[in-house]
Amino acid sequence: MTLSFLYRALCRLLQLIRLLCRSHTDLSIEVVMLRHEVAVLRRQVQRPILQPADRALLAALARLLPRQRLERFFVQPATLLRWHRDLVAKRWTYPHGRPGRPAIPKGTAALVLRLARENPGWGYRRIQGELATMDVMISPSSVWAILKRNGIEPSPRRSGPTWAEFLRAQATGLLACDFLTVDTVLLRRLYVLVFIHHDTRLVRIAGVTAKPIADWATQQARNLCMELAEQACAVKFLLRDRDTKFTVSFDAVFAAQGIRVIRTPVRAPQANAVCERVIGTLRRECLDRMLILGRRHLETVLAEYVEHYNSHRPHRSLSQRAPSASERTPAPIGDVDPIKLRRTERLGGLIHEYRMAA
Repeated sequence: MTLSFLYRALCRLLQLIRLLCRSHTDLSIEVVMLRHEVAVLRRQVQRPILQPADRALLAALARLLPRQRLERFFVQPATLLRWHRDLVAKRWTYPHGRPGRPAIPKGTAALVLRLARENPGWGYRRIQGELATMDVMISPSSVWAILKRNGIEPSPRRSGPTWAEFLRAQATGLLACDFLTVDTVLLRRLYVLVFIHHDTRLVRIAGVTAKPIADWATQQARNLCMELAEQACAVKFLLRDRDTKFTVSFDAVFAAQGIRVIRTPVRAPQANAVCERVIGTLRRECLDRMLILGRRHLETVLAEYVEHYNSHRPHRSLSQRAPSASERTPAPIGDVDPIKLRRTERLGGLIHEYRMAA
């Protein structure tokens, strides 16, 4: 305010010096014109908006005018007195803190809202207890007030899990399988047994054969069960279609490991949509763009592509992370330098992998 007042006062002083050098006739004509402009503006503006610097300048200039000319001044004496009272009140008003208890930090309130949205069955005392395990101290009444302020209902009336949350919970421990057919250059048909985990989207190629008989399929099931037994992932269900290549002995191998076999309805490929989709990805990104010479060639191609699929290819269901890296959260890079971009070729350049050099 002080700098603004000094600047405007200096501008008006320079205008006054310039007016002193002009003749009385010119000044009279200009005064008449300015009075007419002010009259026009008064008809359009009921109450002018003044800034503090304008008020100070007008108050100072009003003292220089004769008393008989103050009637033409649009600022009344009561207005000048009110301006003075505002300045005195502003001068002697001291800052004071917010009355009552201290406000809850925004970070703590955000944690409360996140726990309430991610856990629909938790009440405010359960949320307060969970925060206490993280050394975040807050009273249950404060948790209740935060939930009420943001329009979140108490636990018994809160909505249940969404379809996405429900399906994600059901995907844990679910394994799906299906057969993929590939025709070689010499029109020989090969069968590929594909398994995929619903929760991690990890793909496994059980084997490749030209004659998928019952003994071969049963042996592939045994090999897969041995691999699953060595790992920490617990499979509870196996989803498959009603293909005749899946025999009773094939189901018995999984049943012996405590895995329940679920068959899809008749002619309902959408019931096994995850496995059908990964087979479509195998065709579009790899097999439809190559000529397969034989079984060994197909095994080599599938092994390299599955390694790319599991270790590098991003998935929307995994927040654009690869299946083998779904638990890791990479640090975001702010400014990207194109010179640090590195490319790795897969399958002779058919597939490109990109990464940023350190």
